[in-house]
Amino acid sequence: MAITGIDHVVIRVKDIDVAIESYKKLGMELTNSLETPGIGKQAVFRLADGTFIELVAPLSPDSAVGRAIEKRGEGVHTVALAVDDVEKAESELKAGGAQIIPADDMDGVFFVHPKSAHGVLLQVMKKKS
Repeated sequence: MAITGIDHVVIRVKDIDVAIESYKKLGMELTNSLETPGIGKQAVFRLADGTFIELVAPLSPDSAVGRAIEKRGEGVHTVALAVDDVEKAESELKAGGAQIIPADDMDGVFFVHPKSAHGVLLQVMKKKS
């Protein structure tokens, strides 16, 4: 399995508007914002190298992000790794004992459970051309 880089990092936050202002003060430019029912309120800060930082705030306390904030607080939620071959990466990680979470609604993507990655959800996805 060849990890070719980091595609993006997701940071969970309690208040999306406060977090957006904080990241703007750090010199980052907001490039997109949206709301996705299964994920929450999202704000994207694209970086010069094509990677991005995504802030995500829960829509409800019982959502996945809401539960993560309740349990672990604000902070790094997901690190998305780019690989050349998603199927091979999944097979090798399973063989190595990683707990895999399928991404049924996203083609060419899977997740490694935080229990297998020291508290961080890893998203594994195809390297962008």
